[in-house]
Amino acid sequence: MTSLSKFSPLRIPALAICLAALPLPATRADAQQESFSAYLQTVAVHARKEGVSESTIAGVLAGLTPNQRVIDLDTSQPGSRGGPPPMAPYIARHVGSSIISRGRARYASLSAVLPGIEQRYGVPGPILFAIWGHETNYGGYTGNFDLARSLATLAWEGRRRELFEGELVALMKMIDRGVPRSTLKGSWAGAFGYPQFLPSVYLRLAVDGDGNGRTDIFSPVDAIASIANYFRDAGWRTGEPWGVKASVPAGFDVGAYATKLAAPSCEKVHARHSQWKTVSEWRALGVSPRGAIGNDVLTSLFQPDGPGTPAYLLTGNYRVILQYNCSNYYAMSVGLLADEIAR
Repeated sequence: MTSLSKFSPLRIPALAICLAALPLPATRADAQQESFSAYLQTVAVHARKEGVSESTIAGVLAGLTPNQRVIDLDTSQPGSRGGPPPMAPYIARHVGSSIISRGRARYASLSAVLPGIEQRYGVPGPILFAIWGHETNYGGYTGNFDLARSLATLAWEGRRRELFEGELVALMKMIDRGVPRSTLKGSWAGAFGYPQFLPSVYLRLAVDGDGNGRTDIFSPVDAIASIANYFRDAGWRTGEPWGVKASVPAGFDVGAYATKLAAPSCEKVHARHSQWKTVSEWRALGVSPRGAIGNDVLTSLFQPDGPGTPAYLLTGNYRVILQYNCSNYYAMSVGLLADEIAR
């Protein structure tokens, strides 16, 4: 799993929300008044109601103990203090020559299967590889935490019990479907595989991309096909870029076009974007796109580091990337990496 950036939310991609923004319904102290073993009995009851087999329930829950390292990592996640840090240093670190060259090499190695995946799901290959690169360095690191133990620990900890208990039950459903228990290792926060899906996302959106009868997101073809399926499900618009760089005239007041909409999720992230205008409307205001994009495409203007710094016109597809990880830093680095892989 990619290292947790202090500029990014908790790295549980494909959850479609930023966990840092979730309400915390119970305090950790209140939740942990119940012993871990007693809590696992509660989980077993819920799993039975969800149709999980007795053999799987016993095989997953027997012998589990809480993982203090997982609790420490969860409670040490940084909150937001002050304004957002500059984006340029983050982009420089996360869209460097090494990850670009590895992405191009991986892209070339799978060029035979990409056209079929792109045609089926409508998502361009470079975007899929940029996600794969950012999540696990193209499979170079996927995490070695036992998922059942991590999810049980996070659920028992109690700050997001409903979420993590649901993921633990989803993990048991995966095992009932035939996924080997021994393969279920990943991040401390419960995500696994090359795309770093949570178990519930695996159940809903992972696909058998290579047609071998197994859905294995530790397989490159299954992984990129599953990411493509996720993006299609999240509303990716075929033929539209995620965004383009833009030239903003000197003295242009971006703040005059601040959004007046309240986003249902990723509120702070979307608050930094402008009102939606067509590209032709931005052109009339002196903002010029520096990439191929239709004049009738709706976009928002984003200049994260202020006047005189790089600016972008973002489409609805950028918001699809944000569904994978609710962070402008993440989404911008994915879009820019995809552009570099495609060159």
